[in-house]
Amino acid sequence: MHEYSVVQALLEQIENIAEENEATKVTKIIVKIGVMSGIEAHLLEVAFNTFKEKTIADGAEFVMNIQPIVIKCNSCEEVSELEKIHYCCQSCGSVDVDVTDGEDMFLMSLEME
Repeated sequence: MHEYSVVQALLEQIENIAEENEATKVTKIIVKIGVMSGIEAHLLEVAFNTFKEKTIADGAEFVMNIQPIVIKCNSCEEVSELEKIHYCCQSCGSVDVDVTDGEDMFLMSLEME
């Protein structure tokens, strides 16, 4: 389960940010997870709750915002959120599209004390 290694990297990033800001505790963590990131949100939450103990994030609230796929059509320049994984412009039907969001995971914000 690669979610464990993702959480370990996330906790390392959180600890570095907290140290840079001279924080002693992280109380809330918000992440954005793209539906095409390959990360299972439930497994990520389980892994986070397992590994956060005895870290600066122990007891922190973990908020996951799920990001749908967003595409931009290169033919008509329409930007669309996709309901299902079907890389096709919803306006003109073109398959000449670029994915602009929904493929990554990002640490969006931290609340620290």
